[in-house]
Amino acid sequence: MESLDVTTRRGTILNGVLFPAKNSDTVVIAITGIHGNFYSNPFYYNIGNTLSANGIDFIYAQTCDALGEIETYNVKTGAKEIIGSWNERFSYTDEDIDAYLDYAAKNYRHVILAGHSLGANKVIYYLSRHHDKKRVEKFILMSPANLKHMMSGLSDDEKNFIEKIVRYGQGKKILPFYFMGWVLCTANTAHDWLSGMLDNVHTACDGDFSQVEQINHTGALIIGTYDNFTDGDPSGFLKNINDHMPTAAENKLIFIERTGHTYQQKHQEIAEIILKLAVDWTKH
Repeated sequence: MESLDVTTRRGTILNGVLFPAKNSDTVVIAITGIHGNFYSNPFYYNIGNTLSANGIDFIYAQTCDALGEIETYNVKTGAKEIIGSWNERFSYTDEDIDAYLDYAAKNYRHVILAGHSLGANKVIYYLSRHHDKKRVEKFILMSPANLKHMMSGLSDDEKNFIEKIVRYGQGKKILPFYFMGWVLCTANTAHDWLSGMLDNVHTACDGDFSQVEQINHTGALIIGTYDNFTDGDPSGFLKNINDHMPTAAENKLIFIERTGHTYQQKHQEIAEIILKLAVDWTKH
């Protein structure tokens, strides 16, 4: 396991981690979700160690919201930056993912792009806009985040307050309350959550699946059967997402029994599932 820093087009350095195998031509890149760090999502260790022990590299692709605050550096301004879930902008999604793919394109023959939770929503957003199968061969969506469910506790007063602050040009101010009850962030960041930009998966069949419908890559969708972000029906949630994909018939749907959104008690099982997918997809 070794540090892997990648630079975005805006100059911000993102701090990833590489689990290297010897002379690997294949890499699985996992885009993190909000607070999707090694502390809250320890299954990343299992995935990385399992893949690297079997000849496949793994990149824990920490993005801007993997922790509340992350101290990093900007190569363009020469200044220290503090990024994190407190000031993330969803408009950086493309270039954050591109930063990791730029590294992968120089070093691997096979690139599999994965994402967990909000990271899966980011992968959906990215693949809906980028159809280059040379840079990304396959996708893995792990427990996509149902944003409607996550934000269901927001009051109308809170939503109106966020809208008002941003409209008055004060979006960089920290909200006087915890967004969704647990995220301390700027009004701009909260506004991005409410914007719908990454609100691309739903439990309702008639939800806005316009991003999902633009994906022409094939891959796998994974969820735990106890995932509590799915209005009580994790299997139906995953099937509904896949049903809206043009590649639905070619995709694999994988249900991990008796575990939730972060694969509690099933960390090694998710690692072995991803290993099998990567081996099957790249053995030709």
